[in-house]
Amino acid sequence: MKRRTVLAAALAAPLVARAEGSWPTRPVRIVVPFNPGGAIDAMVRVLGDSLTARLGQQVLVDPKPGANTIVGSDLVAKAAPDGYTFLITTNSTHTNNPTLYAKLPFDPAKDLAPVSLVSLGTILIAAKADAPFSDLKGLGTWAKALGRPVTYGSWGIGSSGHLYGLMLEKALGGIYSHVPYRGDVPAIQDVGNGTLDITWASPTSAKSQIDANRVKPLAVAGSKRSASMPELSTFAEQLVAGFDLSLFVAAYAPAGTPAEIVDRLSREIKAVISQPDVAEKMIRLTVEIPLGGRPLIHENRIAEKLDPAFDRKVVWRTQTPERIGVVEAGMALADHYGLLESFIDVTFAKHPHKEALAEEGRKILREVLES
Repeated sequence: MKRRTVLAAALAAPLVARAEGSWPTRPVRIVVPFNPGGAIDAMVRVLGDSLTARLGQQVLVDPKPGANTIVGSDLVAKAAPDGYTFLITTNSTHTNNPTLYAKLPFDPAKDLAPVSLVSLGTILIAAKADAPFSDLKGLGTWAKALGRPVTYGSWGIGSSGHLYGLMLEKALGGIYSHVPYRGDVPAIQDVGNGTLDITWASPTSAKSQIDANRVKPLAVAGSKRSASMPELSTFAEQLVAGFDLSLFVAAYAPAGTPAEIVDRLSREIKAVISQPDVAEKMIRLTVEIPLGGRPLIHENRIAEKLDPAFDRKVVWRTQTPERIGVVEAGMALADHYGLLESFIDVTFAKHPHKEALAEEGRKILREVLES
């Protein structure tokens, strides 16, 4: 029986290889766990058009927003690993969510296979067009005199926008209250109609509201100005440190997808992003650096290691359960870009275990970078 099984597998192998070699034979779906019309959705559509031409089959972009990328990512994690469903998402899926949520409907580290980095990008903070301030200093002064929490939006609990809001509170002063949305597009719309004070959003998502004079941008996060809004100054230029983080976007496949298909799509993404016209379009859509084909740093290992790295009962005894997850996710995000200490300086300025946290974070970062 065993000999027959081995023989059958040997005979089937050439057929499998031929099937993978002919991929794709029907349309390919890329799930985007964000709103239609947002920056990630728009960028993936640019990639999809060029991938369609290279693959000879239509590449369909399927927005599935909700729960800080969990809804769309779960759909892909549970899809058939046949090479016809992929995911393009941000760092929230692998870095933020596993440390924030006690239980996820899937395991990002085990259920999603990395295909390729796609880009680094950034976000901005915006307020209503007639708000009584036009820069970060003015926002801080207004927030401290407001007499109520400043409401700020993001695309979900544990998102980078959520974390940046916590950092903003530390940096500017005042009290801030997070309002999660199913994407940055509805959040920026609510700022425009006055039901939300400020929000984090991509320049692409905010552009139509800015052009309509309904909202105004205050500053852009990241190490340099956005190519799509070069007139908008950075946090650092406004003398607010610690906001030079970038968001990464990456492509994933359901675990078990044939390696040949994963490798092929990785090569095709690299080829597409290497085209000057595609790269230019991506940069206009708030991409700082198109990165197709570069190897993925295994950001999920950072989140996995943060969990058992120290005794929660001691280190986190002053934190609420949600705050624990947010701080851990923030550390993981900062680790990924080598900015751990600046994040700790902002978040743990008076924490009794600050030095222990910093040393543990540096240890984790060294292990990940050396792996």
